[in-house]
Formats: sequence, C-alpha cells, structure tokens
Amino acid sequence: MQITRDQVRLMLLAAQGMSAPYPEVVDKNNVIQSIRQMGLLQIDTISVVARSPYFVLWSRLGNYEPEWLEDLHREGMLFEYIAHAACFIPIEQYPMLRPDMGNIDFSWRHSEKYFREHQDLIASILNHIETNGPVRSADFDSKGKKSNGWWDWKEEKIALENLWSHGDLMVAYRQGFQRYYDLTHKVYPEYSENILTEKQAIREKILASIKFLGAARQKWVADFYRLPKGDMAAIIPKLVSSNEIISIPCVDWNEDILIHPDNLCIYEDVLAGQQIATRTSFLSPFDPVVWDRQRTLELFDFEYSIECYLPPAKRKFGYFSLPILYRDKLVGRMDAKAHRPKHEFEVRNLHFEAGFQIESHFLSEFAQALTSCANWHKAPKILFSENISDKTRQLVEKHF
Repeated sequence: MQITRDQVRLMLLAAQGMSAPYPEVVDKNNVIQSIRQMGLLQIDTISVVARSPYFVLWSRLGNYEPEWLEDLHREGMLFEYIAHAACFIPIEQYPMLRPDMGNIDFSWRHSEKYFREHQDLIASILNHIETNGPVRSADFDSKGKKSNGWWDWKEEKIALENLWSHGDLMVAYRQGFQRYYDLTHKVYPEYSENILTEKQAIREKILASIKFLGAARQKWVADFYRLPKGDMAAIIPKLVSSNEIISIPCVDWNEDILIHPDNLCIYEDVLAGQQIATRTSFLSPFDPVVWDRQRTLELFDFEYSIECYLPPAKRKFGYFSLPILYRDKLVGRMDAKAHRPKHEFEVRNLHFEAGFQIESHFLSEFAQALTSCANWHKAPKILFSENISDKTRQLVEKHF
C-alpha cells in the first residue's frame, strides 16, 4: 500500500466535501452535515463578500439559506469556541473542547489576575444574565474609559469574553452577527457530562484532525486545532501502533501518510480511480482546505496569503482574494466585492497561476460557479473591473 501526493490531495477534498458537484436539493440538515464533515467552521467578520462561515458553506452546498446556520446555532446543534480560531463547532465536540475552558491564561485578556481584580464586575454581569437572559456587550454602558480600537474594549466586553473563554458563558445565538451570551447551564444543560481530561482531549483532537484532513503528513496535524507540536511526536506513534490510525508510505514524500480508519473507504476509491474531483468553486481564505498556508503550498503548489491587512500599494492580488478551485487544483484567485444595495457582484481582480491553460471547459464551469455565487449573494449583475488584464477579461466575459 502506497499513496501519492495527488491522491492525498483528492482525499483532502473528498473528506472536506469539496469533490462532488453541488447537491441538487439542499436543506438545513445539509448544513449541519457539512459542518460535521469539515470539522470546524471558522468565524470571521470581513464582509466584502459573505462573511467567511457563510461563504465556506456556499462553497460546499451552493444555493442554501444563510439563516439555517443561525437556526442551527440557536437550536443547540452548534456552539462557539476557540479551536483552530474562533469557530462554530458541532455540539458533540463540546466534551473535547471543555478542558480548554479551564485554561484561562491562553491570551492576555483571559487571566486569573483579571478574575481576581474584577470580581464585582463579573458577579454583576452573571447576576444580570441570570435575571434578564442573554445579553450583548452593547447592552452595557461602559463605565470605563472610551474605547480607542480593537484592543481597547470596554470592561464589560472583556468580562464577557473572559467568562465565555472560561466556560461560564456560552454564545446562545447571534443576531446581526452580534453575540448574545447566556449562562452555560441554560444553553447546554449537558455541559458537565462526558468531559475528557486534557490528555484525552489532545488525543481525540489528533484523531479528529487526521479524519477531517482525509490524509495527512504528521506536520499538518497540529494546525487543525492549534495543538502543541510536541504532542504529535509523543502521541501519533502510539495511535499507529494501536491501529487507531493507519500509516501508509508516500511516494512523493519520504515519510508515511496518516489516515483515519473512517477514511479508508475514500482511500480505496482513490486507488481504484473512483474518487474524481469535479467541483469548481471559490474558497474563503478561512476555509479548512486552505487555512494552513504551508499545507496548501505543499499539496497544491499554491502560494497563498490574505492581503486585506496590507496597505493597498503592497497588495498583489487584491483585498480579499478567493482561491479558485478547479477539480483538484487551485488555479487562480479572484478578488470580489458584493455591492448588495445595487445587486451587483464585482470581480475586482482575477489572476491565474502561471502555466494554467484557460480552456473552454474551465471557462464554462467558472461562469457557472460565478453566476451561482453572485445569485446567492442576491447580486446577480456581474461586473468585471478594468483592473483585470484585457486578455483575461475578454476570455471570461465571452461566457456571460
């Protein structure tokens, strides 16, 4: 038994639900199934196109109702916590994440010192929520100094974040993408059941990471849940020796590839030539397929970074460029903006990888994907910016 880099790439796409065409009919059940399949749904607030969690689901499901994600959260099928980053997470992973909630020192805002020094404020907030129900940080008039930016939150916001990170509060739901915090025992009464130890949780996260990645080099595993890399060398060999993880030699890398037993069916289909990637879509920068930039480079030969945090003069591909997936390749990137009041979807920039042949079949699928994306944004009028090279714009515009 062996595996190639191309086969590893196919397994990632299959495991992440990015191989087959979009489902013909989509309902709310498809949304939770998709999140369970990808493992984690990262949250980001940039809204030049649909915010990332909604866009990641569109990449997998096509035309679905974004409200379904909010409904699932409110219904208790999902919870919010820090995993790879801030994420929507299937509720069945709660026991695995609960040990992290005792570690209140994982950032400068979440410290024992803060709890000691703000006991009155914390008690007041907990009492307010107990009496009045879920709250936003905006429901509190700050009595502290005026906020001056991202790292200068008012005291009530910092307290809510501390209580959330520590596990005393959960995000009950979002409205207008604002968090509403409530007491954990009200949001998830089973919160204290089946809790793992820290060591058990790390072990389960490693197993889950390998499953969600389809097939993985050992060096990729830690990034999925942002685990200490030292744990990989200690735990993974034990998982292999106990046959909880399958280890298969790789033709292209001088190391074994790790496969979860649940993914052996995908591996067998890949070996038999029955796992064929047919999807053409656009990916959020925070999609699990590409959020590990080094893995993306090694698997797809695609060097990718997000440029929205750079000054405009230093941007090469655009403010929020979206990788273009064509079958099992990343062939380019599209910088886009949804002008919602005008119902216009602007392609502000479009770049293809060196050596990629822009042929008619790709252009047809690209046009279908872009039309679907624009319609889903309720911005069906597609505009191509003058920033796009004349040659590329002429090739693409013929299909619209």
